[in-house]
Amino acid sequence: MKELVKNMLIEMGEDPAREGLANTPERVERSMKYLTSGYWVNIDELVNDAVFTESYNEMVIVKDIEMFSLCEHHLLPFFGRCHVAYLPQGKIIGLSKIPRIVDAFSRRLQVQERLTTQIAECLNKILEPTGVAVVIEALHLCMSMRGVEKQNSYATTSSMLGSFKTDAITRSEFLSLIQNPSNMRV
Repeated sequence: MKELVKNMLIEMGEDPAREGLANTPERVERSMKYLTSGYWVNIDELVNDAVFTESYNEMVIVKDIEMFSLCEHHLLPFFGRCHVAYLPQGKIIGLSKIPRIVDAFSRRLQVQERLTTQIAECLNKILEPTGVAVVIEALHLCMSMRGVEKQNSYATTSSMLGSFKTDAITRSEFLSLIQNPSNMRV
């Protein structure tokens, strides 16, 4: 990868040996490995023993999960917030695992639509709940920095499974709860 970055710098008309760029190929390689580290995450190992038997059957929401990813079309970042909910049916998951699942799928080359669906389907498979809902709101630098150059345009995607898809009241409750800012800011 370092050699590719060096060649890219040359193609841009830069001198990869100049002081400011001398270590850029190594830095870009480390950066790209981190930004795409989700490819090497084993979801079963990530979840580990954090699924518990529990009779709780009301909505569980983890909202405002900060996320970032790379657009697979331009390799430019998109970032924003992810909101995840599920309706347990005998099993719950350790709350910290939900943002970790978001990270595992975000740290890949992505489109926001697929990312939203992957998170929802993953939780649905692990927990077999009554329903799963995922909403992502993100700013795409490929839209802000190039192309249409719209700096304040956010994309919103959703994936509703089970009762979130079939029950308008459940879906409305979730959407209402993620719209209200939390009073519990630390």
